[in-house]
Amino acid sequence: MEQRISAVLGRFMTDVYFPEVHVTDILEVLILAYLIYQLMVWIKNTRAWMLLRGIVVLAAFILVAFIFKMHTILFLAGNAVTVFATAAVVVFQPELRRALEKLGERRFFTSVVPPSGIRDRGRFSEETMESIVDAAYNMGRVKTGALIVVEQAIRLTEYESTGIYMDCKVSMQVLINIFEHNTPLHDGAIIIRGDRIVSATCYLPLSDNMGLSKDLGTRHRAAVGMSEVSDALVVIVSEETGAVSVAQGGLLERDVTRTQLRDRLSQIQNWKAETGRFMALWKGRHKNERKTDA
Repeated sequence: MEQRISAVLGRFMTDVYFPEVHVTDILEVLILAYLIYQLMVWIKNTRAWMLLRGIVVLAAFILVAFIFKMHTILFLAGNAVTVFATAAVVVFQPELRRALEKLGERRFFTSVVPPSGIRDRGRFSEETMESIVDAAYNMGRVKTGALIVVEQAIRLTEYESTGIYMDCKVSMQVLINIFEHNTPLHDGAIIIRGDRIVSATCYLPLSDNMGLSKDLGTRHRAAVGMSEVSDALVVIVSEETGAVSVAQGGLLERDVTRTQLRDRLSQIQNWKAETGRFMALWKGRHKNERKTDA
């Protein structure tokens, strides 16, 4: 009996194929898993989710046609694939652009090879951070609406050009004065780069995220839309309630406290500082190497 079991197991082990696994195979699986995960997250948060559901329904019909040998439907489906693919690229061009921008702004890449803008711009100072926090809550106390965009790695030149060029130092008094009711600059958003306000009355893209609360106005939707197409941190002060909210990475955090806002600003400030230290060390190493070679 034992010999028979051993013979069966021996035959089974002989027939089973065990592929040779290399380090590159494991790396390839991890890369594919990461890309597929990012693709699914992107699809779920855009109109492409509806497109995917439509494709699944269409694929089910084609499968039925294949099972029952409906040659005319199969012929039409086979010739329409190229047309549908081209149409999808044209219709979903904004979503595809956002996906590529999101892939490019991943901190995994920017921590190793930071964009040129980061090398030229230092992090904003503690004074700037406190000015933003103080201005936001002072405006919230009197229910003055505000939209403050704090730029990070991605340059917001495209949106900066829609407003009025300013180039002034950030301070609580300037921020409050800009958003004061019935002043020339109160409508729209301001963009902060480093310690300076570079532009005011800027137009921001509105988010088409259907998951946002229906009671949110244009100001909040613009903030979320800006955070979807860039890595900027957007501070919103509600004109109706005076509540302060923060948008980043397509997510909106409503009614944050003064401490929470300061923490969010401190996070992006510290990240810029770490990137700057990495670049300084990298440049120093190359400088030392050149001296050694000389």
